[in-house]
Amino acid sequence: MPTYEYLCESCEYAFEKFQGINEDPIKECPRCGGKVRKLISGGAGLIFKGSGFYITDYKKKEGKNGKGTSTTKKGEEKNG
Repeated sequence: MPTYEYLCESCEYAFEKFQGINEDPIKECPRCGGKVRKLISGGAGLIFKGSGFYITDYKKKEGKNGKGTSTTKKGEEKNG
């Protein structure tokens, strides 16, 4: 569920509310009862939950010969 930001037009009280997407926006200030408007915000960005993300999580699958897949272009030699 996203967090929405609101601003009261009467007392200029700014607050955030954790709401579901389908919930109606707040129309009344919790402090003075005045009219509030929803603000446009940049959001919080990505939040990764879990044990972590590592380079090995996205490692290419090994082929039948036990070596990883080649990323060289056709006609180039692979060193190593």
